[in-house]
Amino acid sequence: MPKKSARKPLKPKAPVVRPERARHGRNRTGHLIDVLRERIAKQEAAPGAKLGEVELSLEFGVPRTQVREAFSALEQRGLIERIPNRGAIVARLDPAHVFHIYDTREVLEGACVRLATLNVPKESWQDLLDLFTGPMQRYVEKNDFDAFLTGYAQFRQRSIEAAGNPVLAQMLDSIYEKTQVLIYRIIILPGRAQQGLREHIAVLEAMRRGDADAAEALRRENMRSAKACLRNFQKYVL
Repeated sequence: MPKKSARKPLKPKAPVVRPERARHGRNRTGHLIDVLRERIAKQEAAPGAKLGEVELSLEFGVPRTQVREAFSALEQRGLIERIPNRGAIVARLDPAHVFHIYDTREVLEGACVRLATLNVPKESWQDLLDLFTGPMQRYVEKNDFDAFLTGYAQFRQRSIEAAGNPVLAQMLDSIYEKTQVLIYRIIILPGRAQQGLREHIAVLEAMRRGDADAAEALRRENMRSAKACLRNFQKYVL
């Protein structure tokens, strides 16, 4: 009788990753990153504070691998440091580094509003000008800084979108991550909200006129005045 051929061992099947499950995992990691960014910006997680991997895993109902992914993203943005035997620590603010960032922001923010002014109809800025000359004035009067910063975020996002330059957008987002925590501190300094509001209105008026040169110059001046204010109060802020 002919011998039966030996059966080849079956190779183990590769695990099937369902697209919707992978997508859901990425969404949860992204949500965790966004929440931690906001906590750091608002100093709910202060510079030097430790971020617990186990605690965050339990709080958000995600595996520790996703917490580590979030930590990697925050570390790349310069918002946290991962120190051997200590774990993830919210990055401290170095004054010299902060002023270098504001010098860079001045150039990038100026270029952003210049491109934005050139790229879209000047009438498209009217609603933001109305926001800054109306509700934003009331937010400052009432010291409602959360609402004020929400309005500022609208101006910033609209400018970046209208500029239509993905490289510029990426650079601005990277720098903004590192200055967001300072914005929350600077806005409460004496007279800063009022001055910042006047400066943003002047920028928007130039954009509404379609004057790209003036918009760029005024936005750069806005960055310089923010830096000067920060320097005057740095021992209280940094």
